[in-house]
Amino acid sequence: MILVKTPTGQQALKDRSVPLTPRQRSAFILFDGKRSVDEVLANGMGIVREDIDHMVALGLLEPAAGSAAAPAPVAAPAEVPKPAAPAAPAAPAAGSSGRSRQQRYKDAYPIATQLTGSLGLMGFRLNLQVEGTTSYEDLLALAPKIRAAVGAEKAAALDKALND
Repeated sequence: MILVKTPTGQQALKDRSVPLTPRQRSAFILFDGKRSVDEVLANGMGIVREDIDHMVALGLLEPAAGSAAAPAPVAAPAEVPKPAAPAAPAAPAAGSSGRSRQQRYKDAYPIATQLTGSLGLMGFRLNLQVEGTTSYEDLLALAPKIRAAVGAEKAAALDKALND
């Protein structure tokens, strides 16, 4: 079975909000949607199946799309909140273009990095914040800071990518 990091897992990896042992964290990083559970266990990290089950139970890992869901009993409780996720794409459909949030993020991210990168050293921290975003919501929350730093005229392309 192949596991991937959930959005919660991605965030926990960045901000270390979920306490993991160094061995668990090293193994957690290896779950990239390409390696199987057996490959990660055999990698010599010193973790056991219970460590992986624990990360699944915490909602940090989930079966990859198309992967055989062998430990379904453990994975199912972590996925209970997932049915609420399909409601999120319905909101962007209200926009004039009907693009998904993921597509808006994909379109707006390069614009945001270009704008903040053009600020030089003064925009370094803001650029790091943009590079740390992982979702449409994260980038949308940073948009006012970017607009204030570069001006409304230059930020118009970012606003268009986020909102249209």
